[in-house]
Amino acid sequence: MLPCYVLLDLETTGGNAVRDRITEIAAVRFEHGVEVARWSTLVNPGVFISGFITQLTGISNALVADAPAFDQVGVQLLKLLDGAVLVAHNVRFDHGFLLHEFARMDVALRTKTLCTVRLSRLLYPGIKGHGLDAIMQRHGITTESRHRAMGDVQVMQTWLKQVAQQFGAPHLRQQALVLLQGSAALPPQLDTHVADIPEGPGVYIFYGEGTLPLYIGKSVKLRSRVMSHFSAASREPREMRIAQEIRRIEWVETAGELGALLLEARLVKKHQPLHNRQLRRESSLCAWRLDANPNARPLLTLVRGAELSPEQFGNLYGPYRSKNQAISHLRELADAHGLCLQALGLESGKGRCFAHQIGHCKGVCCGEEAPERHHLRLQMVLSADKLRVWPFAGPVGLREHNPHTGKGEMHIFNQWCHLTTVRSDEDLQEALQMRTEVLAFDLDSYRLALKYLMPPGKVGLTLIHLNSSSKNGF
Repeated sequence: MLPCYVLLDLETTGGNAVRDRITEIAAVRFEHGVEVARWSTLVNPGVFISGFITQLTGISNALVADAPAFDQVGVQLLKLLDGAVLVAHNVRFDHGFLLHEFARMDVALRTKTLCTVRLSRLLYPGIKGHGLDAIMQRHGITTESRHRAMGDVQVMQTWLKQVAQQFGAPHLRQQALVLLQGSAALPPQLDTHVADIPEGPGVYIFYGEGTLPLYIGKSVKLRSRVMSHFSAASREPREMRIAQEIRRIEWVETAGELGALLLEARLVKKHQPLHNRQLRRESSLCAWRLDANPNARPLLTLVRGAELSPEQFGNLYGPYRSKNQAISHLRELADAHGLCLQALGLESGKGRCFAHQIGHCKGVCCGEEAPERHHLRLQMVLSADKLRVWPFAGPVGLREHNPHTGKGEMHIFNQWCHLTTVRSDEDLQEALQMRTEVLAFDLDSYRLALKYLMPPGKVGLTLIHLNSSSKNGF
């Protein structure tokens, strides 16, 4: 099949390469079609083997009690793999476990991999079911040692012999090389041809069996970013879970980075994918409102909901993703700058506050600091968090153009909110004629607008002032 490869199978205590451990290894090395080495060993995993795993594999805690640990057999396995392609059924599983085991030995495993699940799918595209049991049933292969390492290796060896007889050794070698050159790291159950994904900016969407997305991401290099998820699956538990669940990938190309960021934020809020941790719906956003009267108590009031709107900006500070975050941040500022928690509304009571008693308050609570001075210091401390008033007379557009793809988009903002993205003069005029009701504040759009609209802006973006009778073309 290949000039030099090792058929390998592992048995483990579970499916998580970070937490679980190897209990058995079997490997057969081939050079120029000839078997040159065969090796197998039980491995003491150093962790408990559950009853389920024992029932599945027949490997028990007692059976591996006197077996060597992985670091005692790792060197021998490295010699067996030296210069060879690692071939396994769902190779990402076995390769992931080996990466972690060798990392614990401070050894970096570097070997090419080939997945026989993907090879089966490539050779038999019209057939469903490419797991080892399905292959055994379809090809009439039997073994008395299913779910034991060497038994499964022998099943793979028998299957490859049958495939070579059916298709011919040159065809098998050609198909193996196709996988080896680019797709061996992909999840074996993935239906999407990754080579079709463009290497430009945009948003990618991972789907499992259902219609709801598993994960939504963005990149200025779509295909490379998608591949990085699968490369990281052997090291990061979340990426491993995504790789195990994924079935297909969709993508949307954009003109540039800003378009990808805006589209990602919108889609994540709309679909709430299971594996997205950021950009969730901001239902608990809040901000501090500062009273203009230095003698007011409390000086700060927490606002949220309809009050947290761009029209109210100017005396609002934040925003914060939760009430707890807002209070925690304000306490830190008070402690660092000698502000009075009583005056801020974070501590009840009258007279000297506790912070003043321990030297952390300058005494506005007991007449030692003028309210006007304390109010001014509070304004200065909060200035970095002040929400910006919309600096334009109406909506504006950011025109983004990609010279490599020729794709162009205009992102329309008003009152810090992203209204829409258009791709033609007709869409632009239609968007300008639409009546906009009260705009809901969105933290992600606000931050993106601040970053891209404010000087010095970003290279490749053109700012255009818009109105309903705008003559500015797309």
